Amino acid sequence: MEDAMNKTYAEIYGAWRDDPAAHWTEVARAIEWFTEPTEIFDAAQGVYGRWFPDAVGNTCHNCVDRHVAGGRGDQPALIYGSPVTGRKARYSYGELLSHVNAMAAVLADHGVVKGDRVILYMPMIPEAIFAMLACARIGAIHSVVFGGFAASELATRIDDCGARLIVTASCGIEPNRVVAYKPLLDTAIALAHHKPERCLVLQRPELAAALMDGRDVDLGPALQAAAGRTVPCAPLAATDPLYILYTSGTTGQPKGVIRDNGGHMVALAWTMRALYGVAPGEVYWAASDIGWVVGHSYIVYAPLLNGSTTVLYEGKPVGTPDAGAFWRVVEEYRVSVLFTAPTAFRAIRKEDPEGALVKRHDISSLRALFLAGERADPETVQWAETVLGVPVIDHWWQTETGWAIVGNPLGLDRLPVKHGSPSVPMPGYELHVLDDAGHEVPPGTLGNIALKLPLPPGCLTTFWNADERFRTACLSEFPGYYKTADAGYVDE
Repeated sequence: MEDAMNKTYAEIYGAWRDDPAAHWTEVARAIEWFTEPTEIFDAAQGVYGRWFPDAVGNTCHNCVDRHVAGGRGDQPALIYGSPVTGRKARYSYGELLSHVNAMAAVLADHGVVKGDRVILYMPMIPEAIFAMLACARIGAIHSVVFGGFAASELATRIDDCGARLIVTASCGIEPNRVVAYKPLLDTAIALAHHKPERCLVLQRPELAAALMDGRDVDLGPALQAAAGRTVPCAPLAATDPLYILYTSGTTGQPKGVIRDNGGHMVALAWTMRALYGVAPGEVYWAASDIGWVVGHSYIVYAPLLNGSTTVLYEGKPVGTPDAGAFWRVVEEYRVSVLFTAPTAFRAIRKEDPEGALVKRHDISSLRALFLAGERADPETVQWAETVLGVPVIDHWWQTETGWAIVGNPLGLDRLPVKHGSPSVPMPGYELHVLDDAGHEVPPGTLGNIALKLPLPPGCLTTFWNADERFRTACLSEFPGYYKTADAGYVDE
């Protein structure tokens, strides 16, 4: 993969287009497999084919164990900052491994095995990441639901995935209020037809939750009792599910996007170097939430796969305490690359239009800002460029894809920025703009953005227990293509 990073975007995209299997064979060498892939893609498996169908590995091993075994156990893996509570913590890769082992032991003690679904209904705290990695370690399939999400929505997800166990906290903390999670969870379980066997509840100091005898377990003491235990990484097929992440469905029934283990590791590890230009040991901060896809991909998995240091921030861009919050984090933790949504910068700009709060902090470590999640309006991008003095890179992707469809590959060769455009398709994506009849439209004409099949590694494989729904919603309207349901045009 290092050799590939010395090539230009045009060279790598062209090589991928000419021989996709050779491209992904090379990229997959960055992963430490238990059984190396000999078959790269099998078009006969799954809904549209499966990547690395004969490979065996483990995502947690590649995120944590391999770095410790490689002599980097003392390097910071996770930095936690919570302006809403005043708490801070740093975890080395070695310490992260210990915490993940303890969490995995607790899950196993309560009967969780490979293939079981575990819902995580958690705030932005380290234990949420420990739980995600612990599930990955033992082969359980995690489904993170945004902390504080409505009880009815949580109930729908409990029923759809058939969760065996739920990990939660007593509360989440907003700038001006404490959000009690446990009453929401209790209501959701009462509404759900499927009843989870156990709920592991982390009691936070700000609010204690009442526990139900026979179902609820106080997670803090359980983790303390499990300290020092070791749980081996389960050997998992690359095609085994890593997680389910629900997106809102147009019919009211949420869509459970499935991400597999192998393709997900391969794609995300590659993006850290090629797209974001982040090296192992550097600090990368995705200012998002673990309940969303950005949190899954770029708070948790990609930075750790890359051996970088990730930041978990329990706060807001403004109001915790002011519009200088981001710059304090960048200065204190020496953040190299920041990734957030344009909305965050619009909020910061509204409160600090001259960028006065930026000037109070040493942000010299910052070399790029990436924006995604919604349209990045040119005014916001230009303001950020002016006040930060670094490249501001818009890129476009979806919950379904898990990583960038279109972006400016800073790690390969930074392309000229055109405000209002997210730049160029990433290797793996052949993008077409079609009219409603499925015909290609000329440049400058608005149409339906569609991706030629197969989708690359790291994208959804299907919806949970709903292959036909996936085909109907995403693959049937334009045969041979994945319908993004977004509109756009290719410029001249």
